[in-house]
Amino acid sequence: MTALGGAASAWPLAVRAQQSSVHHLGFLSAGTGSDAFSKDNAAALLQGLEAFGWKEGVTLKIDWRWLGDDAALAERQAAELVALRPDVLFAGGNSALDKLAQQTKTIPLVFALVSDPVGMGYVKSLSHPGGNATGFTSYDPPNYTRQLQMFTEIAPQAKTIAILYNPDTAPYAGRMLRAMEEAATSIGVTVRDAPCHDDTEIGAAMAVLSQDGSGGLLALGDPFNQVHRGTIITLALKYKIPTVVNTRQMIESGGLMSYIVDIPDLYRRSASYIDRILKGEMPSALPVQNPIKFELIVNLKTAKALSVTIAPHLLNNADEVIE
Repeated sequence: MTALGGAASAWPLAVRAQQSSVHHLGFLSAGTGSDAFSKDNAAALLQGLEAFGWKEGVTLKIDWRWLGDDAALAERQAAELVALRPDVLFAGGNSALDKLAQQTKTIPLVFALVSDPVGMGYVKSLSHPGGNATGFTSYDPPNYTRQLQMFTEIAPQAKTIAILYNPDTAPYAGRMLRAMEEAATSIGVTVRDAPCHDDTEIGAAMAVLSQDGSGGLLALGDPFNQVHRGTIITLALKYKIPTVVNTRQMIESGGLMSYIVDIPDLYRRSASYIDRILKGEMPSALPVQNPIKFELIVNLKTAKALSVTIAPHLLNNADEVIE
């Protein structure tokens, strides 16, 4: 029976598909499942799947898992999903992809919102992934360079920019930090590493940053920052620290500005690769794609609270202004 089960796992997807009209997708993503971030991304993925004729509960069974900012939970959930032997796995974010990639090298895996998939070893190259994983990146270094430049425009006094993240949920942070350090000199700012694991450490980092009035905060696109956005924004307003953030929910909570990838669009576009794999294509032949939609969002209410003046050209170029 063991030998027979192993043989079944090696059958081509197109052959196994003949046995059932309902396919199986295993889903693991950043988010809590109940927050706006999760709901927006899940809705976008379902919308994309339905455009290709895949409807949950009719032609597609989906096992949903959300990891929040808990790396240990992500590991357990990844093992659960792989044990269910779905036709395709979906990973939303680096933590999800990292844990799923450790569990399987054979089940096709589509990812979205992933930083530096080549540097992190998830794929061999963007054009030829070469393994069982492919998907849609966050295109981070150019984004973060642009965000560093924003500080010179919105808060010229901010010469030291702390980069906030949790090493457990942002395994790519070191690579992003090095890229920003290389760009910082030409931009005219200094980058400071600010790894945090809980609210207490966030508080300590921001208290230090506020001491001489020349600090700014850049919160990496990290599940930890998303979950702890209330603490981050409350302290940023308390200490009057200009803060550039990386999700819509963080800027709606009171972040000053964001130049971000349209995250739901990445989840929506992922449906095209899930569809192609379910129809028999191999992930190794599907090139990894970069984002095509970005959003510049400015929170004028926060700018007023921080006594920051937003340049007219930034307001004119903003996709959205929160007043």
